[in-house]
Amino acid sequence: GGIVIMAAMKMKTFVEYNGKQVEEKELIASIKKVWVEAGNKVGDLKEIAVYVKPEEEAIYYVVNGDVTGKVEF
Repeated sequence: GGIVIMAAMKMKTFVEYNGKQVEEKELIASIKKVWVEAGNKVGDLKEIAVYVKPEEEAIYYVVNGDVTGKVEF
C-alpha cells in the first residue's frame, strides 16, 4: 500500500441557541484570553475541554485537565 496524503480540511463549528450564535474558534479565543489574563502563557495550553451549556448561557472549560472556568455564551 502507498501513502495517501490528504489536504487539511477546514471545519467550522457553530453553536446556536435562542437567537445567539457563537463559533468554536470564538469560544477558544475567549478561553485563551481568560487564561492569559490570569498570568499564564498561551504556550502552556496543552488541552482544552469545552462544555457548552446554552440553557445557562455559559461555556465551561477544563484546561490541561485541572484548571476549570466559565465564559459567557
